[in-house]
Amino acid sequence: MLENATRVCEAKHGFLFRAEGDGFRVAAALGDRAAFIEQMKNRAIKPGPLTPIGRLGLTRQIVHVPDLSKDRAYLERDPLVVTAVEQGGVRSVLVVPMIKDGELIGAIGMHRREVRPFTDKQIELFTNFASQAVIAIENTRLLNEQRESLERQTATSEVLKVISTSPGELEPVFQVMLENATRICEARIGILFRYEDGAYTAIATLGVTPAYAEYLNSGPIRPGPTTGLGRVISTRQTVHIVDTQAEGAYADREPLRVATAELGGARSLLNVPMLKEGQLIGAIGIYRQEVRPFTDKQIELVTNFASQAVIAIENTRLLSELRESLQQQTATADVLKVISSSPGELEPVFKAILANATHICGAKFGTLYLRRDEAFYATAFHNAPPAFAEARKNKPLHPSPESTFGRAARTKQVAQILDSTKGEAYRQGDPFVVAGADLGGYRTIISVPMLKDDELIGVISIYRQEVHLFTDKQIELVQNFAAQAVIAIENTRLLNELRESLQQQTATADVLRVISNSPGELSPVFNAMLENATRICDATFGAMLLTQRRVFEMPCCGRLI
Repeated sequence: MLENATRVCEAKHGFLFRAEGDGFRVAAALGDRAAFIEQMKNRAIKPGPLTPIGRLGLTRQIVHVPDLSKDRAYLERDPLVVTAVEQGGVRSVLVVPMIKDGELIGAIGMHRREVRPFTDKQIELFTNFASQAVIAIENTRLLNEQRESLERQTATSEVLKVISTSPGELEPVFQVMLENATRICEARIGILFRYEDGAYTAIATLGVTPAYAEYLNSGPIRPGPTTGLGRVISTRQTVHIVDTQAEGAYADREPLRVATAELGGARSLLNVPMLKEGQLIGAIGIYRQEVRPFTDKQIELVTNFASQAVIAIENTRLLSELRESLQQQTATADVLKVISSSPGELEPVFKAILANATHICGAKFGTLYLRRDEAFYATAFHNAPPAFAEARKNKPLHPSPESTFGRAARTKQVAQILDSTKGEAYRQGDPFVVAGADLGGYRTIISVPMLKDDELIGVISIYRQEVHLFTDKQIELVQNFAAQAVIAIENTRLLNELRESLQQQTATADVLRVISNSPGELSPVFNAMLENATRICDATFGAMLLTQRRVFEMPCCGRLI
């Protein structure tokens, strides 16, 4: 455009200025004086009000100067005009505004090195070039916006694709978010933080320096109130900081700000909150290592990613709860299946209960204890260390009242300890606790009482060999298993009583049948009585003695004693 305009209008220099704040920036320059043109290229200028471009900025009108060396701006030694006249040899000047919707967006200027004013035709032609430049700039703007929009849509689509193909997996979702956010925002570093209990934890990072990564991984981050993340906590709003080193937080040597600026090399930063029903659950941080503000479109993109991160976290939570619920239902069904398929048999039921409880609770092993005569007996084990099982098998146990086991038995409530080796009973050298912890290697324990009509009949204990509390859902599951164990024990008792009653009735009927079939004969009747009595009493043999004049007769064997 400048080449054609200067050629047709017989000019030696051409410039295209873009409006920038309260000044201009030279977007294109053309001329035969290389040093002058190179000096002007991509230069930001704030022209004085007497200069041709300065007057255009004030009036939005064409400025035509026949001889710049005679102009007031030159006579008063305006630096820009002096440079143009003395280094560029500029004499006749024409500057035409570029206006879109009433707003000045730039200007086109051309210069002659001789004093020869531009004709009306040339001014009209140059004005048309200015209009074409406005159209070209607008078309470029629209095309760039379309490209940016497509890029944002593609990035969003890619994140949604990862969310849909990785249900319940947050790491790949967060990594794709950070990759797309940093790329589109032209940034170097991206961090996704979770916010809990007044502190942040970096759960996904991209492009962080090793020193900054070490700082982020050193523990929960509790930012000062003047930092970006600190302001996110208090305002629940996006925080945009143009220069991290130009704020008071850096001057005050706030630890997070110093680490971000010096260890991470971050200058411009963007912190966007992740909100769920108005509650802060995290934040996305995007950082540039140069001072350059983020655009509104870039901020909007990161805000959308923050919303998607919240959705992904919530979907993962719901999916995890669904999986846990399904696991618990499957485990409960498995135990009920064993109960129904093994009527009157407690050992397979107890083993199924412990196997499912330890598996779903993510524990190492489990033990079921039954109460008898004021003592407890380890009745069933699952995956218990051999030394631990040997120490507690077939022995009356009297747990101390302050042990986890003892508290569950004493209070008839669930008892849990985070670290058995840090508890009071262990520190005081309680033999039951110390021996169990040393032989079983356990740290976190949960003990659940087995109750029937508020009567304690046993305790289920589940053990972890790492320090990690059991969740409410896991505790609820073990409580359900304890209730099922009580039901199985009660059903077995009733079934055994029913069997015994049926056996007794059958035995009585058998004896009566022999009596009726053998009238006057005692021997078959006595034999039937002894056979049924020894069988029902689970005895090895039996004998019947009759008295007769101090002589005992054993009719069944025909001998006199």
